[in-house]
Amino acid sequence: MNGTSVGCTGWAIAEGYIPNQSHGPEPQMTSHETACLLNTSSSEARVKITLFFSDREPVGPYEVRVPPRRTRHLRFNELEEPEPVPRDTDYASLIESDVPIVVQHTRLDSRQSELALLSTMAFPVES
Repeated sequence: MNGTSVGCTGWAIAEGYIPNQSHGPEPQMTSHETACLLNTSSSEARVKITLFFSDREPVGPYEVRVPPRRTRHLRFNELEEPEPVPRDTDYASLIESDVPIVVQHTRLDSRQSELALLSTMAFPVES
């Protein structure tokens, strides 16, 4: 499987929310949303992320790169351009790549000491 691409070029995460509060040491316990991006190909993945909201127009694209045969754990909290991802706001995301990748979604909600961690596969979208 060396150099073989796995995954899809489009992924959707229908659920997103970054709490404005956290409990515990930073940055490890900061509440966050993460997209874990896996690129098994021999080419760099150029990834674009568009955010969708219930009460306003979409924002994006946010642009990131994943080197060949690497993974990148991208915290949505750290996305700044074209604008920071809002806290305490429901959103969804569409992730598009120029090479097939695999996307997994993870959230850490540490608003209280009894934290919640969830992880699920994003929904693959065929382009």
